[in-house]
Amino acid sequence: MDIEMKVSFRVREFDMERDLAAVEELERRCQVGLCGDDTTPDDDDHSGGGSKLRKTTTTTTKKKKGMSLSVEQVGDPLARVRHAPEHVMLVSEYGEEKEMVGLIKACVRVVSRGGRKKHKPSSSPNPKQQQQQPSPAAYVKVACLLGLRVSPSHRRLGIATALVERAEEWCRERGAAHATMATTTSNAASLALFTGRFGYAPFRRPEFLGRPVHAHRLPIPSAHRVFPLPPPLAAAAYARLCPPHATEFLPADMPALLSHKLTLGTFVAIESGPERDPSAPPSFAVLSVWDSTRSMRLRVRGAPALLRASLAALRALDRGAPWMRVPSIPDIFSPFGAYLLYGLRMSGPAGPDLLRSLCHHAHNVAGKNPACAVVAADVAPDDPAAAAVPRWRRFSCDEDVWCIKNLTKNADDDDDGWAATVPSGTVLFVDPREF
Repeated sequence: MDIEMKVSFRVREFDMERDLAAVEELERRCQVGLCGDDTTPDDDDHSGGGSKLRKTTTTTTKKKKGMSLSVEQVGDPLARVRHAPEHVMLVSEYGEEKEMVGLIKACVRVVSRGGRKKHKPSSSPNPKQQQQQPSPAAYVKVACLLGLRVSPSHRRLGIATALVERAEEWCRERGAAHATMATTTSNAASLALFTGRFGYAPFRRPEFLGRPVHAHRLPIPSAHRVFPLPPPLAAAAYARLCPPHATEFLPADMPALLSHKLTLGTFVAIESGPERDPSAPPSFAVLSVWDSTRSMRLRVRGAPALLRASLAALRALDRGAPWMRVPSIPDIFSPFGAYLLYGLRMSGPAGPDLLRSLCHHAHNVAGKNPACAVVAADVAPDDPAAAAVPRWRRFSCDEDVWCIKNLTKNADDDDDGWAATVPSGTVLFVDPREF
């Protein structure tokens, strides 16, 4: 269904053959922030808007002391939403020339709500009282809005508002109970738009933790054993480690994610050998690795000439004298790819050390791919796993803000405590397909 507007623009669904070139050109004209999303000034008295795009189809920028980390998505423009059976890209055309001036992507997927205790049957002998205590739904349909773009020359015309409202309507028609978007604390305009005009509430604050892939393998203690899990066993393991009543945004199609062609594997680390204390509880760690080198490229811009020269000299020295094991890093001033770690869980007193060994293992796997220069993970700051993940400050970000909105018509009557503070012990799952 197309929407005709008085200011001579309309919103309609994206057509791959007809719109691909125009969408790519629009993406190139819109600037976004690495840890947030675009800085697209919005309509009327708002000056910003957009959904979270750390990894977007346009050049994104995160400034750090004169430097910036740019990210651009390559390939399929619907890659970040296509995994959901119900997904869409909406575009806005302006004037009789039908110039492409705006777009937004959306998908509806089934995820766990988390933050709820396991339902226990009522102890009352009264059958009516037992019927009055229904078990809360473990999974819920949630919409994800992302990639909002408006041409710099066509802002303050209501285009962003029309795109967001049409996307919400599209998701609501498909049964979505909530909608989410993401931005950053530094993108005040985007936060003002979504929390003000559209009624979203700040929700979760995941951290993006990244580190470059060094030229040499990282060590793994001999007392740590790392082995892969086939997808069926991995799905069973995550079902136990991430129960839906204690995990937010765990996808209902977790087995499909684990067997996806871009999931390079799920790995488990355990203690072995005589060093292990038999009286201590067993320890383990698990994570999965997603190859995003085919869908996004990163690049560091604005680096001082001295820094560029220094890193180039280290690479040259390492190539000439590899036995010195100089900690050189790839050429981050040219486009490079990344491996994403997801489903990071650990248990036992040695859990943090085992998780670090798994991160080292993922680093060593990434070192075999010339296109990969960074290994990164998105985790909640209060997740114990966050402290165990190695990171490099210039490839990390703690400004992310997820926002949420109730899409049901009877929002006032709905028990919408989801936007409240996350209950203790609840795990936040970040799906790498939407990265």
